[in-house]
Amino acid sequence: MITKEVLSTTQTLAWKIRCHALKMTSRGGSSHIASILSMADIMAVLYGSILNVDPKNPKWEKRDRFILSKGHAGAGVYASLAERGFFPVEKLMTHYQDGSDLSGHVSHKGIPGVELSTGSLGMGLSVACGMALSAKLNKENHRVFCVMSDGECDEGSVWESILFAPHHKLDNLVVVIDYNKIQSLTSTTETLNLEPFTDKWRAFGWNVSEVEGHNHEQLISELKLDSKKENQPKVVLAHTIKGKGVSFMEKSVLWHYRTAKGDEFEKALEELERQKP
Repeated sequence: MITKEVLSTTQTLAWKIRCHALKMTSRGGSSHIASILSMADIMAVLYGSILNVDPKNPKWEKRDRFILSKGHAGAGVYASLAERGFFPVEKLMTHYQDGSDLSGHVSHKGIPGVELSTGSLGMGLSVACGMALSAKLNKENHRVFCVMSDGECDEGSVWESILFAPHHKLDNLVVVIDYNKIQSLTSTTETLNLEPFTDKWRAFGWNVSEVEGHNHEQLISELKLDSKKENQPKVVLAHTIKGKGVSFMEKSVLWHYRTAKGDEFEKALEELERQKP
């Protein structure tokens, strides 16, 4: 049973991630705010309810591993880690500025809680597969989670990994697709059509589920340990809205690269503040 307390925790965390990310990207002048907003609920559920991690001991051997394959949305990871206590929240305001170790694309260098620097799309799942296989071979019980974009599934390396994981029975691997259906310049359908996306994952041997990616109850239900199937890696196709939470950013390809400044920043922040749980 998913309690009201758990939902309150994850929903509040999602709101904080969105607010932090908007301020971070605006202050530092970085982009990809819409990509961060679309996955904020996924990140909040993972860090607020699912991942077995210890902020006081980031290298704890029994910790779950998390990789953000869509590394351009790294501000969302930093915000999640700060709110969980891995480092001070105040550090977020140095994001993407000269001398800061909070780079635009997520980096593990000097940042407790980040397992892997990413940003070259299509690589995260390969590393996650390696981590999961290593854990299986060493009879370790932690899980490996990987959040991916839909657009990066255009990469051939992704499909090699999708073949690899079921072959090696990596039931300790969980993939979440931030399925917002917009990539850098246009829709995923126009760029390189992924459909029938669900059928493809299932045909490759995965335990597949689909959820509304902003519904915390659905996300928690599908990411819990008891949702796993023996000998099958799991993928959750989370249907999301690019730019979720800011009306003029939602479903707009413009905000893949654009930075909110001036009136646009003030309007976006006002909208988010009205949504405080």
